[in-house]
Amino acid sequence: MVAMRAASSPSTEIRETSDAETASDVCLQRFSVPYEYPIFFTAGAFDPVNPTLARAASRLEPDRNHRVLAVIDDGVAAVTPDLLESVTAYARAHATSVSLAGRPELVPGGEAAKVSSAVVDIVLERIRDAKIDRKSCVLVIGGGAVQDAVGYAASIAHRGVRLIRMPTTVESQCDSGVGVKTAINAFGMKNYVGTFAPPFAVINDRRFLTTLSSRDVRAGMAEAVKVALLRDPSFFEWLWRNAEDLAACEPGAIRHLIRRTAELHLEHIAHAGDPFELGAAKPLDYGHWAAHKLESLSQYELRHGEAVAIGLVIDSRYAVERGMLSEQVVARLCVLLERLGFTLWHEALATRTASGPRAVIAGLEEFREHLGGALTLTMLGDVGHPIDAGNIDVAGMESAIAWLDFRSRSR
Repeated sequence: MVAMRAASSPSTEIRETSDAETASDVCLQRFSVPYEYPIFFTAGAFDPVNPTLARAASRLEPDRNHRVLAVIDDGVAAVTPDLLESVTAYARAHATSVSLAGRPELVPGGEAAKVSSAVVDIVLERIRDAKIDRKSCVLVIGGGAVQDAVGYAASIAHRGVRLIRMPTTVESQCDSGVGVKTAINAFGMKNYVGTFAPPFAVINDRRFLTTLSSRDVRAGMAEAVKVALLRDPSFFEWLWRNAEDLAACEPGAIRHLIRRTAELHLEHIAHAGDPFELGAAKPLDYGHWAAHKLESLSQYELRHGEAVAIGLVIDSRYAVERGMLSEQVVARLCVLLERLGFTLWHEALATRTASGPRAVIAGLEEFREHLGGALTLTMLGDVGHPIDAGNIDVAGMESAIAWLDFRSRSR
């Protein structure tokens, strides 16, 4: 189990300013709130002898029963035929700690979970009908999109009910599922509506990974490459040395990738000083301005991780052209991603608007709005050395994409 802890102990400061400071009376409120949640790594979470889920639900009040509303990705249920029965049997076996608040709810999986508010509305209605309160739990079992939509619903019901995440993909177990964000798409924009809402607990059950296609396993590795580039040169070298095992989906290598990526993600949230992204840049979204736009331009034919891999290369090449990063780093990055099995070009990159620019470039403006008005992107000075870069040159991004186009056609 890894515990995630952030912020300091609560404190409140109320002071009255002097007339020399302002012509108005001002009462300044300041307080901080500590957050803590465990991330459990296990296998067979619904095996009756496995105590993990019961521990997660009852961790703050071990002597009472906790009502749990289970919401399950229908794609996960389809490839795990006994899942609903296993959830019910587990609750019976741990009746002193947990009880199901009605039947588990199946919701659409994949990007369909968050392209509208439909899943959010379903979950909100079930929370209401099941009388889920702020000491009860919503348990969400599924991939990143379902985690996003159900997490958003849980965060706004009663101004926030406890959420236990059970992510089922490589990407969600090492990145989005252990983080503090929820969102759905709206008005043609990725993650336009959402909240910052830390989960109550996260359970990474590696048995779910055995149901994934090799393409889905590989897609999740892009986030590992991203966080290694940002925070851990030694992990980047480990990925380089173990690329063949990872591409072959060797279980031990996949487990290490997930564990180390999750740890680095948690370290960043807790110690980088900006867990709710109030600052100028969003380091964990390195490469994502292009990725989010590519997903929509490809009609979501591209997996999120596949789009992130391309976005990492675009931003890295841009850094080379701006004199921030060496050619050798972007060359190694491209080779690593290809050894993992990624394709670093998609025809959506060639799509142009009526006025001429590549359509993907509109992602910069959407990202600027997402950041709060000023476009500051995380770039690399070297592996493990992120840089906040403002004054992003659109022509430079066009040039980086043209370089990637030439590279893909030359191979």
